[in-house]
Amino acid sequence: MNKPLVAVIGRPNVGKSTFFNKICGKRISIVKDTPGVTRDRIYADAEWCGRYFTLIDTGGIYYGVTKGQGSGVRNEGENNGQGKSDNDYGVNVFASEVKRQAEIAAQLSDVIVFLVDGKAGLTADDATIANYLRRAQKPVILAVNKLDNFEMQLTYDFYELGLGEPFPISCEQGKGLGELLDEIVKDFVRLPDEESTALKIAVTGKPNVGKSSLVNKILGYNRVIVSDVAGTTRDAIDTPFERGGKNFVLIDTAGLRRKRAIDDESVERYSVIRAIGAVKRADVVLCVIDASDEISEQDIKVAALSHEEGKPTIIVVNKWDKVEKDTFTIEEYRKKLDADLAFMGYYESIFVSAATGQRVDKIFGLIEKVYENNSRRITTGMLNDVVRDAVAISPPPSFSGKRLKILYATQPQTNPPKFVIFVSNPKLLHFSYQRYLENQLRRAFDFSGTPIVLSFVKRE
Repeated sequence: MNKPLVAVIGRPNVGKSTFFNKICGKRISIVKDTPGVTRDRIYADAEWCGRYFTLIDTGGIYYGVTKGQGSGVRNEGENNGQGKSDNDYGVNVFASEVKRQAEIAAQLSDVIVFLVDGKAGLTADDATIANYLRRAQKPVILAVNKLDNFEMQLTYDFYELGLGEPFPISCEQGKGLGELLDEIVKDFVRLPDEESTALKIAVTGKPNVGKSSLVNKILGYNRVIVSDVAGTTRDAIDTPFERGGKNFVLIDTAGLRRKRAIDDESVERYSVIRAIGAVKRADVVLCVIDASDEISEQDIKVAALSHEEGKPTIIVVNKWDKVEKDTFTIEEYRKKLDADLAFMGYYESIFVSAATGQRVDKIFGLIEKVYENNSRRITTGMLNDVVRDAVAISPPPSFSGKRLKILYATQPQTNPPKFVIFVSNPKLLHFSYQRYLENQLRRAFDFSGTPIVLSFVKRE
């Protein structure tokens, strides 16, 4: 049985992301006192009194018009009280798309939490959003935020919206959230807290390589905002879906720029932290590279991130339709990749076009292959046969008149596969011989697409 969906809707900067993080118990959405920070729909699981549901954070909805901009930009935001207009923050470019994403969330949800700002009072945008929500024909719960001292008189104006009794809350202080959650889950069925078995796939890359376009093409609909403006995606966005009877979670991440190009106080800094966190919790990483551009140092660093975390990695060379090709183009590009990614020679690659859909459907075959290899366990007997054969073909070199003795090997873990090799003295091991043993293991067993870990331990 699917968990109910609860969408958090409201105009910008009313505290939606703070509410979202408080209910989910962790910082998932970026919180910053700047309008327009959240742009896409963000999903996370939550629980209250044994009832489980999925919470959806959305971008702030704009309905006004500013200085000739199109529909979807508020007119009162020309100055937000800090000497900057919404356009100074770059949000007008995305306003209509943000509104559409929020409206999609409302259509998909089972319950809508309409969040308003009690300190700012009732606005024209609040009334417009309320009119839309009434037409959605979904249960709507009105929550008046930022009432740190429970000033009930500040809720009276919101009765005009015709959405029932407002719930006074303070997300920052956690006040009133219990009563609000009781109302949200009152009609939800109790479900067992089952650990998700969905395969998590993180989509990484530097800005503007087509990550969001690839996510939308894989899902078959426009899940995330796509723009030519680098840095459109700011959060790590989880989207659960099913394919071939199997459950997956696709995680679109913010583009990773060079560290020196990121302001320590900027929203982008938090986006990068979320992107790195997405790699850490992923089961498989799709590292996207722009085929129409040269392979850069930053492309290599992004790929190295998944390598350092021990994640199976697929290099997705996107925008292949923009490359002038002949019979040898792919092989020449692969040679370039091999040279630049020599530190992770196990990687798998695929050449696609998110714009045309070319080869996108073949990505899942590679995903399942590399994850299977990452989960591969070798029996102790087979493992030691391979190690003994490798030593017989090429014994360890002597060091200071002493030669390393390799005694036996075991595999204590998978994801990534780790092999512990017991030896007489690890100090006698040369790195080149360690690389030789890894290559022998890879020749004997299919570990393509995944790193493997070799640990050499002195037998006591």
